[in-house]
Amino acid sequence: MDNYPKYVTREAIESLVKKLSLPKPGPFTQDWEYEVADDTRINEFLSCYESIILNEEEKFALMIVIIESLNDAIEKGDVSEPILRKAKELLLKDIAIHTNTILYWSLEGEDLEDCFAITPFIRCVKKMI
Repeated sequence: MDNYPKYVTREAIESLVKKLSLPKPGPFTQDWEYEVADDTRINEFLSCYESIILNEEEKFALMIVIIESLNDAIEKGDVSEPILRKAKELLLKDIAIHTNTILYWSLEGEDLEDCFAITPFIRCVKKMI
């Protein structure tokens, strides 16, 4: 498990800012990948994940943006099955990149009422690995 990406790099952030027209991090930004999440752009993020050339670090960072965006959409009750299917497909396709992300969001051992809105979905994905 030590070979999986563990954190979002500055290089990945700078590249995704340019490639996806995302806001630049401020001087004191610590959680850029959560701050730029946007549930209105989930389809765009998923499409970009598939269609533009991304390295491993960029895929890792973008998937966290996607998951946070999905979490926001689930909280609002505004996410469709096709979007969730696509996210699951991409997570599983690049499992070697996203294992730590899946483990983080699954909150294994925690009661669901104490978890993220997306945790049940992530736990289903985790069962497939």
